[in-house]
Amino acid sequence: MSSSTGELSAVELTAAIRSKEISAREALDDHLQRISEVNPVINAVVTLDADGALALARAADQLTASGADLPPLHGLPMTHKDTNNTAGMRTTQGSLALRDFVPDADDLIIARLKSAGVVSTGKSNVPEFGAGSHTFNELFGTTTNPYAPALSAGGSSGGVAAVVASRIQAIGDGSDMGGSLRIPASFCNVVGFRPSTAVIPMPSDVNAYAWLGRTGPMARSVEDVALFMSVTAGSDPRVPYPAGLQPEVFRDSLETDMRGMRIGWSRDFGIGVPVEPEILEHLERQLSVFADLGAIVEEATPDFSEADLVFGNTRAMDFAAGLGPILEHAGDVIKPEVHWNVNKGLALTARDLIETAAARTRLERRVQEFFGRYDLFASPCAQVLPFDATLRYPAAVAGVESETYLDWMRSACLLSATGLPVLSVPAGFNKAGLPIGLQLAGNHYTDMQLLRWGRAFEQQTGYAAVAPSLASTPVPQEDLSSVSA
Repeated sequence: MSSSTGELSAVELTAAIRSKEISAREALDDHLQRISEVNPVINAVVTLDADGALALARAADQLTASGADLPPLHGLPMTHKDTNNTAGMRTTQGSLALRDFVPDADDLIIARLKSAGVVSTGKSNVPEFGAGSHTFNELFGTTTNPYAPALSAGGSSGGVAAVVASRIQAIGDGSDMGGSLRIPASFCNVVGFRPSTAVIPMPSDVNAYAWLGRTGPMARSVEDVALFMSVTAGSDPRVPYPAGLQPEVFRDSLETDMRGMRIGWSRDFGIGVPVEPEILEHLERQLSVFADLGAIVEEATPDFSEADLVFGNTRAMDFAAGLGPILEHAGDVIKPEVHWNVNKGLALTARDLIETAAARTRLERRVQEFFGRYDLFASPCAQVLPFDATLRYPAAVAGVESETYLDWMRSACLLSATGLPVLSVPAGFNKAGLPIGLQLAGNHYTDMQLLRWGRAFEQQTGYAAVAPSLASTPVPQEDLSSVSA
C-alpha cells in the first residue's frame, strides 16, 4: 500500500481497512495531511475537528481488531457539506447569521453515513444558504478549483467537489436544488448524482412534501457513487413519499449493455438555452463514445418550455418557507441573492401556485412522451467553463446577459424541474485544461440503470483519473466583486 491513500477510491480504501492492509488511523493521517497541503490553495475545508476524528479512527481500529462485522464505509475519512447538519459540529450554511450554530442532531444523510462507519473530520464550504452555483461567502471566503485555483469550483457543493477532486477524500455528501451537485462536478472533473425524489429522504419541519431539493453524493467514480447510495438510500417515516428505491438496489451489478438503447441529445434544451460554443463542440465529440458502445444518439429533447416557471416558483416558495424566518431577524448580514429569492416566494399568489402545479403536470406528461421514445437524455451540464472566482456569477453566457444569479445555471435547473434522476460525469477537458461535464438524465426511479450508463461512459474515457496539479496560488479572498443582477 502506498504511503498516501488519496488516489484510492472509497471501495478500495474501505477494502484495505477491512483487510488490515491499512488502519483507519493511517487513512485519517493521510486525509489530514492532504488538507494541510492543499486547503491553503483551494479553501474548501472550513471546519476541522482533528481530535474528534482521531477518536473515531481509533474506535474504528479497535472494531477491526475485535473481529466484529464491519460497516460498509468502515474507517473512511470524510468532511461534510456545511449545509448538512452535523451533531456537535458547527454547521454555518456559509452565513454570518449561523456562524456559531452547533446542531444537536445529524441530518438523515449524515446519520446514515456515520452509521455506515464514516470518520467525520469537518465541514466543506458552501455559498450562503446554498444559494447559487459558485462557492463564496462572507464568513469563510471563496472555494476555488483544484484544476485552476483562480477559477470557480462551482456550487453549492463546491467545497465537496474540491475536496474530492483534490484527493482529500474519495466521496462526499452534497445537495442539489438547481445543479448544486452537478455543476461543481462538471467544474471539478468528478461525478455528481442527483437521485430521484425521496430516494435519500430529506425530513423537514417546514415542508415534508418538498420535492425540488435533493441530497446526494459526489465521487471520482460511479462505483463509489453506488456505494454511497447503498448506505444512504431508503425510506424514512418522517417523509410521506412512497418508498422509491431501497439501499440494496444500489448493490446490484453496474455492468450493462448499451447496444440498441436510444439517447436524445440537446445543445440548448429546445428553448435556446445559451451554452459556450467550446463546451458544445467538445461534448458533441464525446457522444461518439455512446455510439461506439452500440447506442443510437439523436438530437431530441423533452419539451422544457414550462420548466423555468416550475423551477423558479417552486424554488422561490421553498426559499420563502425555509429562510423567510431567518431573514426577519438576521437579514442585514445575508446576501442579496437570498433576499431576492425569498421575496419572490413571499410574493407568489394563489393563482401563481395553481399555474405552477398545472405547468408541472404538463411538464411531466412531456417528459413521459420523451421517455416513450428514448432511454436517456444527454445535455451540457454547465453552460460555462469555470470562471473567475472573484465574480459573484457570470455576467453573460455565450453573449447573452444574465438577468439573475440563476440564469447561467438553467442547464441544471431545467432538469431539476422535472424531478428526474440526473448524473454529471467527467467528459474531458478543453485546450486550457478546464474540466467539462456531461449531464445524463433517466426516467423516474431508474437511478441504478442511470449509474450503469454513466459507468459505461466512464470506463471508455477514464477522465476522472486525471488529477489536478494544484500548483497555482490561491485567489485573493478580498477581491470578491459583484456582478449586478
